Amino acid sequence: MRFELDNTLIDDILFHMENQDGEFVLDAQERMVIDINFNEFIEKIDLDDERYVSLPEWSSSDGYHLMESFASSLKNPVVRQELSNALNRNKGVFRAFRDVLDQYPEIEKMWYAYKDQKMKNEVISWYNALREEWGLEPIGSEPEDTSSLVLEDFVIKEELRINGFVFYAETADEDFAGTIEAYLDDGVLCIETLEVEDEYRGLGLGKALLTKLIEKADEENYDLEIDLPIESEYFSRSLLLENFKPSMQRFIRKKI
Repeated sequence: MRFELDNTLIDDILFHMENQDGEFVLDAQERMVIDINFNEFIEKIDLDDERYVSLPEWSSSDGYHLMESFASSLKNPVVRQELSNALNRNKGVFRAFRDVLDQYPEIEKMWYAYKDQKMKNEVISWYNALREEWGLEPIGSEPEDTSSLVLEDFVIKEELRINGFVFYAETADEDFAGTIEAYLDDGVLCIETLEVEDEYRGLGLGKALLTKLIEKADEENYDLEIDLPIESEYFSRSLLLENFKPSMQRFIRKKI
């Protein structure tokens, strides 16, 4: 039996996918998930009836691999290592993982968005397999973007400076999270500091600060310049996307 997949039905399927205490199927006619062992339904269900569709498979092992994938995807080395340590415990892995996230609300928000997106993709793949059986074209999946959700939790403010500009980021609790500082030198705006606190790295905050400074430079009609450490290859790609051009190489010979 064919059925349409909407966000309400996706949420219902996702909720029951993670429930390991029941045996669930989708009632395509009523567009709802039911427990086949629940007394109210047990005598009414014929699992050979095409009205009832098995849900996407999801086990605790799948949940573990999802956490592992999220941890390895993080650019923040501090949180990535703490989550990896939690996942390498002999027992209490899921609880330890949540305990780490409790310490980093911004990363926790990323986790739930990441988990929701990945599991939705599983549901869409399952649904597309059904559509193929029905002779229909597949539907597309939603684009993944978790970092932009987190940036909503920060406030970027400008601080007055006599010979340049300073922008700094604060959390919702007004804790310092990062800063970018630039000074004017012969008509060129030179970035001397771009810093993000360890626990907020990998959230796109550095790029957001840079964007604010670029907007200010464009507004005042200044060129921008920055010296970038050699280990900052990832951030250099962000600079290239913002139309920065490499202008020199710096070689250093340390004393023997």
